[in-house]
Amino acid sequence: MSEMIEKKCVEKGVKLTDQRKTIARVISQSKETYGESDHPDVDELYKRVSKIDPKISIATIYRTVKLFEEAGILTKHDFKGGKARYEINDDHNHLIDIRTGEIIEFVDDEIEELQKKIAEKYGYDLVDHKLELYGVKKKN
Repeated sequence: MSEMIEKKCVEKGVKLTDQRKTIARVISQSKETYGESDHPDVDELYKRVSKIDPKISIATIYRTVKLFEEAGILTKHDFKGGKARYEINDDHNHLIDIRTGEIIEFVDDEIEELQKKIAEKYGYDLVDHKLELYGVKKKN
């Protein structure tokens, strides 16, 4: 998992400087280190990257995240009530608890197929999608 962004950069022709490699490694390892619901914002990435290389500026983090997003390597999320958050673009969906902020990632084959059918119905080939569901945990 930790080389996923580096591999995507090579596939997309994005040049990886040493600083970009460090940022890519931190993002790639975020779910392994902090759990599945980890979607760090730039400030959090800066804190994590600074522990590895204190010479990397927050401006470099912003530029790198934007570059990765524009190349389709990262996905930017503007979940309600907060800063933009980032994660590796791997075609999953989100269920967000609006009370706690917990983010559950899921893939559902029926939803994937339905999205394709809807696009086809209107004469389109589906090239990308983003699904965010917002809810409140049921009481037992």
